[in-house]
Amino acid sequence: MSPDPSVLDVRSVARFLERQGVHATGPLTSELVSGGKSNLTYVVTDGTHRWVVRRPPMSGLTQSAHDVAREWRVTQALQYSAVPVAPAVALCEDPAVIGAPFAVTGFVSGQVVRSRAQLDAYTSRELESCVTELVRVLADLHSVDVAEVGLDGMGRPDGFLGRQVRLWWRQWNEVKSQDLADATRLHANLLAALPSGSGHIGVVHGDYRIDNALLDGSDITKVLAVVDWELATVGDVQTDIALMCVYRQPQLDSILGFDAAWASDRLPDGDAIAEAYARRRGVDLDHWPFYLALANFKLAVIAQGISYRARRGAVADTTSASAEQAVPALLAAGLRQLPTS
Repeated sequence: MSPDPSVLDVRSVARFLERQGVHATGPLTSELVSGGKSNLTYVVTDGTHRWVVRRPPMSGLTQSAHDVAREWRVTQALQYSAVPVAPAVALCEDPAVIGAPFAVTGFVSGQVVRSRAQLDAYTSRELESCVTELVRVLADLHSVDVAEVGLDGMGRPDGFLGRQVRLWWRQWNEVKSQDLADATRLHANLLAALPSGSGHIGVVHGDYRIDNALLDGSDITKVLAVVDWELATVGDVQTDIALMCVYRQPQLDSILGFDAAWASDRLPDGDAIAEAYARRRGVDLDHWPFYLALANFKLAVIAQGISYRARRGAVADTTSASAEQAVPALLAAGLRQLPTS
């Protein structure tokens, strides 16, 4: 029988925290607040204090995709930066404690805006200000001195874009349900247009959009903490802003399986977001069509991968199998950015 993801071994967590000098005032209880495709997230409390525990999913583990140690170290490194993050408490890399490595942070009381229905409570001006703030936070992240916060050894900036193209092409060939000429063509065009040099190097979140931020419950224009750092690395930061823009496309609905807030037409479009980011950082978005094409290709592979895992029974919800419906439009969008010469 598969283990129940809703059950966290709170006694073992309590003993671990005690060894780290974190003293609970009573027995711990836990509640699973997020699970499935990403790391499992629990809110743990002793009745007085609250913490967040993150651990990898119970099945389908991929070390690079569910690396709680990585996300905890990035959170710890950014504690005193301009980027709002949860307080870093402790990291347990010994899987024997609860069955997997896990990370503990302080609890941040905010809201996660996932669905378009949640946006109905806000005016257009509030939503525009929210996106402005999200852009500001991402620009601040990309301006962090990597060496100063101790993250200079985390990634391999040299050859970053080339490795990204190879990675996503390899992933595509592992999860595709059929050969698509547009995928082959887009991959070839990405290779042909690959920019030289290292690009703009900094801390890359890897999955940045509205639902990976905790927003103030009474003021959607305030970002209290950026979360879900499991894909973070040090590399070309333009990949971050490009993916943030490409996520704004309607295909995000089929990928997530619901009416995604970030795909709402009430929010500024990708072009406006890119312009606001460039102004905020005072940079030119060099080779921008390449980055948008790469982001579309990446998102197409992600969509295909969700359906691939659903067909093999690795994903429980019934909407996941239809995620691949987004693939043709995403590949076409990538090709519009990098048409065959």
